Amino acid sequence: MLLRQSRRSRRGLTLLELMIVLIILVGLMAIVGPRLLGSQKKADIRTTQAQIGNLASALKMYAADMKTFPLTEEGLELLVSAPEDESLAKKWDGPYIEGGKLPKDPWGSSFQYEFGTDGAADSGSSSTSKSDTSDFPRIFSLGPDRQPGTSDDISNQPESTDDASDSSSKSKSSN
Repeated sequence: MLLRQSRRSRRGLTLLELMIVLIILVGLMAIVGPRLLGSQKKADIRTTQAQIGNLASALKMYAADMKTFPLTEEGLELLVSAPEDESLAKKWDGPYIEGGKLPKDPWGSSFQYEFGTDGAADSGSSSTSKSDTSDFPRIFSLGPDRQPGTSDDISNQPESTDDASDSSSKSKSSN
């Protein structure tokens, strides 16, 4: 008779057992959750770097046909559509990007492009860092915050040394 009573009373989980299971699940999510989110952020950055590499390769093919890179004002659009100038359009052998459409970064923004601005590409008398960065166009993503010039921007070129020396000289002068 005692055996039957104990079986009837053990059919469900007690409140204490449910609370222990919930605490364990919350603890596991606290450990695993940030790792999963961190992995997604890393994956987005790697995807963006790969896309920038693909755009750089397409620009090299464009430059091989056209003998120059597009200017900033012309942008990456010349990789998917022929120039309006007929003499240039004859040399154009695109589209240089598969699918004929410019990709978006993982955060839904268009890739940014800079080349030949402020006469840096044409003038040989500019500083060495200017002439070094003008040899190949800068392709970059605005990153997750979608704001230009912030630390989360992802580019095919390292940060300029001028900016680093300016910030270090500012910090030295403030001391």
